Amino acid sequence: QVQLVESGGGSVQAGGSLRLSCTASGDTYMSSWDWCMGWFRQAPGKEREGVGVINTPGGRTYYAASVEARFTISQDNPKNIVYLQMNSLKPEDTAMYYCAATRGTCTAIPRPEYWGHWGQGTQVTVSS
Repeated sequence: QVQLVESGGGSVQAGGSLRLSCTASGDTYMSSWDWCMGWFRQAPGKEREGVGVINTPGGRTYYAASVEARFTISQDNPKNIVYLQMNSLKPEDTAMYYCAATRGTCTAIPRPEYWGHWGQGTQVTVSS
């Protein structure tokens, strides 16, 4: 029904920027509902943690404290693409980054078990 594909990961030095993209397919299904689109990350040996979410339509965003003011989530609704702009990157931002989708409206960042659709992930590595 819904497929999510992330792109844009890579290696960058501390202080640099990257923009991740998440392209969602399943247009007919997605256009029938409100959706919350999220970005998560998981570093080796650590639990998957929420980075931020955006409601579509509407565009309201919520961010984890660790990334607020550095990361920005935006969306291109006609193209079903959600972006994660990451600035002032730190080595501790190194992780596999995942896009996720769940039906409905988010008022915070739901825990991973609440999300029904996941992408395959894209690696972000920040060197010091």
